[in-house]
Amino acid sequence: MADLTGVTVRPLRIEDKAEWAALWTAYLAYYETTRPQAIFDLYFDRLLGDDQQDYSGLVAELDGRLVGLTHYLFHRHGWSEENVCYLQDLYADPAVRGKGVGRALIEAVYEAADATSAPGVYWLTQEFNTTARQLYDRIGVKTPFIKYNRT
Repeated sequence: MADLTGVTVRPLRIEDKAEWAALWTAYLAYYETTRPQAIFDLYFDRLLGDDQQDYSGLVAELDGRLVGLTHYLFHRHGWSEENVCYLQDLYADPAVRGKGVGRALIEAVYEAADATSAPGVYWLTQEFNTTARQLYDRIGVKTPFIKYNRT
């Protein structure tokens, strides 16, 4: 897929499970959360499945090892005929930040959206995620929406 400054982005494969799990664990730790092993297994299986309602997974490789991941989902939108794309998870190993990993992963999701004629790609981040937001401000548009969760 994408290749930027030595970073290669490709679809997640079954043999990636251990490296993917390490990256996803680090991603969850950044957001100060964990998930039980059953969720790891279920999510990984869904990422590799062929159900159109499930997430797709991409990984970034650099020097023969996985250094980043992203998970995205296409879904219907009430205001358009086409599906839109939700980029749920994006993570780059801190040791390789600044090497184009995050950008390459997002651009690969943009390519996947374009390939399915999905006009929009959107994602959420926490306000304190200033490092990632520097990238997001360059390749996306910040919206005025505020997210609420059920209490």
